[in-house]
Amino acid sequence: MNAMVPVYVIGGIVLLILIWFVATYNTFVRLRQHVKESWSGIDTELKRRYDLIPNLVETVKGYAAHEKQTLQAVVEARTRAANSHGSPNEQAKDENLFVGALQKLFALAEGYPDLKASANFLELQRELANTEDRIQAARRFYNANVRDLNTRCGVFPSKLIAGMFHFQRAEFFEIDSAAIREPVKVNLS
Repeated sequence: MNAMVPVYVIGGIVLLILIWFVATYNTFVRLRQHVKESWSGIDTELKRRYDLIPNLVETVKGYAAHEKQTLQAVVEARTRAANSHGSPNEQAKDENLFVGALQKLFALAEGYPDLKASANFLELQRELANTEDRIQAARRFYNANVRDLNTRCGVFPSKLIAGMFHFQRAEFFEIDSAAIREPVKVNLS
């Protein structure tokens, strides 16, 4: 009976290590899935914004037909951002250009009082502001999931499991410029 105690102790230790190993692996799978799911949330909100822009551009066209260059820049930036399907860093660069073009569009609208008073334009601005808020919330959720995954990949001993099964760090979805970090200014007055 006394000879079996070390076998039970060793067996218990091996069982605990095996349980930890499985739990850590499953945590990585769950974190990776959370990152994918939260990226999908960003993608959905970005598509919603892309769908609003043609209506906004058409509304502005009616009031500011001679501002064709600004309107064309918005359309081109929207198309580029909508077609961007690379890494979060690559998409963030395209989003930066798009948000910059949108800011120019709203600056242009400031010069047209009739446009600013248009019910259609005001509704589109409200929808865009709401969408921007939703995009920011989706970005925060995504980046929090990336942080959790990256932390798990970097700390010992779970770093060993990450290396064994090729779990990799994810990229944050970040905006480059401090000016672009500002929300799109929407003047509803």
